[in-house]
Amino acid sequence: MRAWKRPEVPRLPGQSGPPWLHDTATAALIEARPNDVARLYVCGITPYDATHLGHAATYLAFDTLQRVWLDAGYRVHYAQNVTDVDDPLLERAAATGVNWKALAESQVDLFRTDMEALAIIPPNDYVAVTEVIDEIAVAVAQLWDAGLAYPVPVEPAAEGAPEPTDPAGSDIYFDIEAAQRASSWTLGDESNLNSDAMLTLFSERGGDPDRPGKRDVLDPLLWRTARPGEPTWASRVGSGRPGWHIECSVIALKELGTDFTVQGGGSDLIFPHHDMSAGHAAALSGHPLAGVYSHTGMVAYQGEKMSKSLGNLVLVSTLRAEGTDPRAIRLALLDQHYRTDWEWTDAHLRAAESRLAAWTGAFGAAAPAGTGTAHEVVAQLRAALAADLDTPASLAVVDAAAHAGVDDPPLVALAVDALLGVAL
Repeated sequence: MRAWKRPEVPRLPGQSGPPWLHDTATAALIEARPNDVARLYVCGITPYDATHLGHAATYLAFDTLQRVWLDAGYRVHYAQNVTDVDDPLLERAAATGVNWKALAESQVDLFRTDMEALAIIPPNDYVAVTEVIDEIAVAVAQLWDAGLAYPVPVEPAAEGAPEPTDPAGSDIYFDIEAAQRASSWTLGDESNLNSDAMLTLFSERGGDPDRPGKRDVLDPLLWRTARPGEPTWASRVGSGRPGWHIECSVIALKELGTDFTVQGGGSDLIFPHHDMSAGHAAALSGHPLAGVYSHTGMVAYQGEKMSKSLGNLVLVSTLRAEGTDPRAIRLALLDQHYRTDWEWTDAHLRAAESRLAAWTGAFGAAAPAGTGTAHEVVAQLRAALAADLDTPASLAVVDAAAHAGVDDPPLVALAVDALLGVAL
């Protein structure tokens, strides 16, 4: 699947170092230092109602990470999925009377347009789940053969009935207990949650703890056997379609390999998605999935977390259609630290527009020279971003330079473009 046009990322004189990122798994700052190539996986959209500001904030955070790595002299290999077949998408398509493929395609096109407008660096590998169904089915078969997956009949089996020995015709579930015995992964390694919290989130985020026939209430679905009216694919494990978590495990391993540098996404993916994805990957490969698990905070609107289910969305495309400069949207999002939960208001956008005007006047083509040292401004910018991507601190650095003036305005403009993605 094609991504979107890559923005020009200028090179700055000198070089920064690798950033320190907050790692969810250890609750500590870890230096995200690649051995050679910085390998990054960020979970992509389920394509309906794209792109709201919660999406944009997440992808902007990992765009900033890429820019810091590039400034440190690393090559970056970035992969992202598109969950273009899943229950929420199918439900929305049915509710609106739109073909599910057409709905997904239209929303992915909108997402591409929004990402390009926001100057987000695109993934090197932009992979739709429907493009890798065969690979996912092979992975499910591998887990089955290893004794790490088991069948659950669609209709509850009679009491005392033997478990099916053939995967075809049953839903297939991941056996957490068996996987923990067979690999170095343990449930909760990535999320740092206790069992009660896990059960609550599993129930809220697509899990089925009450499904009869499961060995453990938290065991996740790997393969959903064919149902009438649902899209389905033939495979060795029977006709059906993938579960949620196995999709990202397979795509990440396929494109990036094991032990990649950073697994990223919104904090609503920590459990069960990233915990289970890591478990699947460890069971398939015998290696950890990633070195750092990095998560963004949630963006609220009108008192509630911005979400498709609630419908309280502020869409990038709507703001753009109203004439908002995408650079102002970007600055409004950068003014919040990527790990914080916060609420969007129109005041954020107004402040960003004022900031953009001030920066353009101070560092644009006709900007007069001042007494501040541009090279020191660049050094301060680099230091702020290396400290857990502290974009609010970096904006404050540029604000101070705009107020005082600098001896080389074009250099600061170049740094703002390279590191913050805002072309002045």
